[in-house]
Amino acid sequence: MSDVRHVLVLPDRDAAEEAAQALGERFGTDEEPQLVRDALAGEDDAEDAQWLLVLRDERELLDPGALDAFAAEWEGWREEP
Repeated sequence: MSDVRHVLVLPDRDAAEEAAQALGERFGTDEEPQLVRDALAGEDDAEDAQWLLVLRDERELLDPGALDAFAAEWEGWREEP
């Protein structure tokens, strides 16, 4: 098995939580994604933070293009590996 991971960058916690819930329904993922707050160095203001959803895709079943479109629904994007 590979250690493929997809990272979706979302603009706020609400969007990240909604996207995390919708992922299983949309893509049939069994494992809940890891939710991570990513703030710029020295920035403590929550408005300056981005939220990351980290998805393991060991069997490489998730389509990167579909994940791009999914993240865009919450004004986010998928980071290229």
